Amino acid sequence: QVQLVESGGGLVQAGGSLRLSCAASGRTFERHAMGWFRQAPGKDRDFVGAISWSGESTWYADSVKDRFTVSRDNAKNTVYLQMNNLKPEDTAVYYCAVDKGVWSHWGQGTQVTVSS
Repeated sequence: QVQLVESGGGLVQAGGSLRLSCAASGRTFERHAMGWFRQAPGKDRDFVGAISWSGESTWYADSVKDRFTVSRDNAKNTVYLQMNNLKPEDTAVYYCAVDKGVWSHWGQGTQVTVSS
């Protein structure tokens, strides 16, 4: 069964860093771009960043550009989200997903809380 599992969330002070991981099972990973999204309480799920299958192309929301970096290790079927200079407004549940024309196979999410 196709599955994405996020990990690496936690509580961090403003200005700190976290690295999230998204491990994919089966053939979920093959030849697909991968994306990260987040959802704060009471708000819609928003795009954070994405990476192409080869890793050569990345895309970011303006709110995280120059602070967050998406990378992937295809040999490990894992995508990463390095988050630096975290701000309280980055507090949310972070999800990864596979780009199959529409974003698919959402993981269960990992909570990131940034204290001021």
